[in-house]
Amino acid sequence: MREYIEQTLLNGVTATTTSSPISIGGFNHIGLQFLASAISAGNGVFTVEGTIDGTNWVALNVLVDNVTNTNAQTLIRVASKTLSSNTSVLVWLEVTATLKALRVKVTRTTDGTYSAFAIAGSN
Repeated sequence: MREYIEQTLLNGVTATTTSSPISIGGFNHIGLQFLASAISAGNGVFTVEGTIDGTNWVALNVLVDNVTNTNAQTLIRVASKTLSSNTSVLVWLEVTATLKALRVKVTRTTDGTYSAFAIAGSN
């Protein structure tokens, strides 16, 4: 079984784009970093899709957001992450079932350049 991978999913795209799939079978720790630059008035909305058969893709609404909370709160899960400034964010995917692959989509409005990176590991 593989132990660790890093992969660029989107690299400086300037239009609405869906990445090629990344194989994540056997991994139970998956992190995604979304990056935005050259934004003056627009934004990019990042979403993630997963598949167990390599053919049928389903939107994943269980991304764990890297937001500030207190010990009284549980993990914050989101379906998408919108970047409206030149910034970088991290989200994690809690894998409770084995996914074969995932892919990232960015929906771009008026301007900006967008990238997405993945890191995955297993125990």
